[in-house]
Amino acid sequence: MKKLLCSLVAMTGLAFANTSNAEPVEYEFDTVHSQVIFKINHLGYSNSFGKFRQFRGDLTFDKDDWSNSSAAVEINAKSIDLENKKWNAHMRDPDFFHVEKHPIMSFKSTKLEKNGDNTGVLHGDLTILDQTKPVSLELTLNQAGIHPMSEKPHVGFSARGTIKRSEWGMEYGVPAVADEVHIIIEVEASAK
Repeated sequence: MKKLLCSLVAMTGLAFANTSNAEPVEYEFDTVHSQVIFKINHLGYSNSFGKFRQFRGDLTFDKDDWSNSSAAVEINAKSIDLENKKWNAHMRDPDFFHVEKHPIMSFKSTKLEKNGDNTGVLHGDLTILDQTKPVSLELTLNQAGIHPMSEKPHVGFSARGTIKRSEWGMEYGVPAVADEVHIIIEVEASAK
C-alpha cells in the first residue's frame, strides 16, 4: 500500500510538471479566418477602412510564458483593397505603397509582454517601403485550445495599434489624408 501511494504521488507530480512546463506551439495563420485591416481619416469627413487580402504568417505561442513567443508576417502590398478600383490603383502607385518597387511589407516580433490575464503588448519591427521601424501592438488572446473540427491546437488573437505613415516615408496627402493609420489585425492560427 505504501509503495502504491508513493507511485501515485510521483505520477501526480509528473503530470503537474508536464502541464506547467508546456512547450511553445508553432502555428501558421488560417488566412480564411484572419484579416489585416487599417483605418485612416479622409479630409476630416470620414474614416475609411481598407484591408490587405494576401498575407501569410507564422507564430510561436507559449501560453504559460508569453515572453517565449514570437510572430512573423509578410503582406503582399499589391493586395490592398479599399473597394474602389481607382483608389486601389492610386494606393499602389509611388505616392503610397509603390508596389512595383516594394511588393512586400513585413512584421517580425522582438518581444511579447503579458500585462493581464489575456492581454499583452507585442513589440516588433515593421517594414514598409523597405524602411524598418519599431512598433507596438496591444494584443488580446481570444482563445487557445483544440479546434472542434480539425481537432488540432488553434489560437486566436486580436491586435490593435497606431502608426504614423510619414515615418516610413509615405507623406503624400498629409495632413488632409491623415498621417495616423489605425491597424486592426484578427488572427486565427492552426498548429503546424
